[in-house]
Amino acid sequence: MSESDADSYWGKDNRVIVGVPKESYPGERRVALVPAVIPTLAKAGLEVVVESGAGAQAGYADSAYVEKGGKILPDRAAVFAAADVVVQVLCYGSNDLTGKADLPLLRRDQLLVGFLRPFGSAEVIQQIAAAGVNSFSVELVPRTTRAQSMDALSSMGTICGYKAVLLAAETSIRIFPMMTTAAGTITPARVLVIGAGVAGLQAISTARRLGAVASAYDMRAASKEQVQSLGGRFVELPIEAKDAQDARGYGTAQDETFYARQRELLTRVVAESDVLITAAVIPGKKSPVLITADMVKGMAPGSVIVDLASERGGNCELTRTGETVKEHGVTIIGAINLASSVPYHASQMYARNVTTFLAYIVKEGKLQLNLQDEIIRETMVTRGGEVVNARVREFFKLPALAPAGGD
Repeated sequence: MSESDADSYWGKDNRVIVGVPKESYPGERRVALVPAVIPTLAKAGLEVVVESGAGAQAGYADSAYVEKGGKILPDRAAVFAAADVVVQVLCYGSNDLTGKADLPLLRRDQLLVGFLRPFGSAEVIQQIAAAGVNSFSVELVPRTTRAQSMDALSSMGTICGYKAVLLAAETSIRIFPMMTTAAGTITPARVLVIGAGVAGLQAISTARRLGAVASAYDMRAASKEQVQSLGGRFVELPIEAKDAQDARGYGTAQDETFYARQRELLTRVVAESDVLITAAVIPGKKSPVLITADMVKGMAPGSVIVDLASERGGNCELTRTGETVKEHGVTIIGAINLASSVPYHASQMYARNVTTFLAYIVKEGKLQLNLQDEIIRETMVTRGGEVVNARVREFFKLPALAPAGGD
């Protein structure tokens, strides 16, 4: 295949086949495409094939795919064999338990689109590269206006923020809203959100809908206006982060001196909260510890912490990834993959993001990979047997690739 900046290939009978295998990660209930997006893909020249039962746990029957123009195939191998583009929610990389079994099913020049966890394991990313596929990581979609409708990370963050508050409300020994009853007035619960990104903002919004008093802290001063627009109180601390966010709007890692001072200043605010939701994540790095065991000890008995950063170690010192524990009378929920617990709408949102991306790279039934395009260049992780993403190579300290020339 030519290494020219604008590649155009496939297009037999003016169609590109998109394959949707069943998610294999244990407990994963989402599906990569839902029936409603099939007509949109068909207009772009894509045909959809789906493994039988792929959408069942999310509420999408095989018959619904067929009604919209999709084709059902009997097993996983058949989907991979037929597809020019394989679309998954958790590809190998983000699926470290069963994902490796897909490697032998991939073939050279096939496209792979989904969550790849590109900053997770260099070995895994290189194994995907060795399969010869052109892989695209939805985590790397640029945070730009043009790419906003493709931002699956934000979509899933929205689901997680919503679900975190529901988990906290269900677990808490207190009710959330203020109530005036025959037994007197019940004061509202106090919810503190640390990390006002997409998930944190949705947590604030959901807590407010349930009637709680919501406050939030984020080291990025720019988030203050967003928090206040949702009716939350922004917690301001007399400490300033150095280069608090990167060019993509994500928080940056700070030194331990900053975190120590931050923890000291947050101690009182945390102690006054009934529910604490932490969502401070640094892409590609271990989550910063913002809540110490002593801070947990200072919270009232029956308080709840939902740690949305648990997959990368957690923002709370006592969090155990994937588990719910009780320490000092406080329940600490380290649940992972929360979006999968609301699979119908999580799948719908993810499918719309991925459909927009696919329609962007397929024109009139032909795949167009313009490597000068920021969206394509930034999301592409592997191509032609190499890890080609500049950020990923830099993160894993791989040598820079030589500029591609014509064949």
